[in-house]
Amino acid sequence: MRRPATPYARSRGQFGPVPGESPSAAHPLLPSRLGLLHLYAHRKERLMAGQSLNGKRIAFLATDGFEQVELTRPWEEIRKAGADVELIALRSDEIQGMHHAEKGDRFKPDKTVSEVDAVDYDGLVLPGGVANPDELRLDKHAVRFIRSFFDQSKPVAAICHGPWTLIEADVVAGRTVTSWPSLKTDLKNAGAQWVDAEVQVDNGLVTSRKPDDLDAFCAKAIEEFAEGVHLGQPHGKRPEAART
Repeated sequence: MRRPATPYARSRGQFGPVPGESPSAAHPLLPSRLGLLHLYAHRKERLMAGQSLNGKRIAFLATDGFEQVELTRPWEEIRKAGADVELIALRSDEIQGMHHAEKGDRFKPDKTVSEVDAVDYDGLVLPGGVANPDELRLDKHAVRFIRSFFDQSKPVAAICHGPWTLIEADVVAGRTVTSWPSLKTDLKNAGAQWVDAEVQVDNGLVTSRKPDDLDAFCAKAIEEFAEGVHLGQPHGKRPEAART
């Protein structure tokens, strides 16, 4: 009998082991079940690591007071995955990053939010920081820009206090999300189901709680951006009773 070219050429159950002998012992080329599990896990890790965003354009929307690592870390990971990235702000002036309560670096925006359109991007990242989303949600251009991604069924990733802007854009009703814990009541009042998890994915919407969750946040954001448009992505108006 000709030896198969690879250990995976044999059909399952085609050759049985000698009684009392393990499959791997009877057929050295046939991996054990445990070996296969390790192989598949390794293959999945390689696929995730090689997730390509080549040709995609991702917007980062922020203003003064953003949590710096929640912008710079996803920025680096998404660029490494092959995407073009752009920093969008309310004004053309440099914006102030924060390390919690301490000032960090200043960043020069690529464009202002009043001059961009979601149609030109494949995804959106919303960093946190308390002051950053609080100011963004008061700006009509920022709110319009965010909502347009949902209208076009494009993936969005928001971390920490970032989901505050999603409330203002009326896109969280019926969605399952996570966030910094102090946003829990606001999100529930806006019609969302809130969960305490390092990352939550709901049909193109990726949310996380804090900087400690950035590994999971970046991995899932890249995965959703790679998948592209999520047809039928649900979003809706918040309950009337919750409006102010």
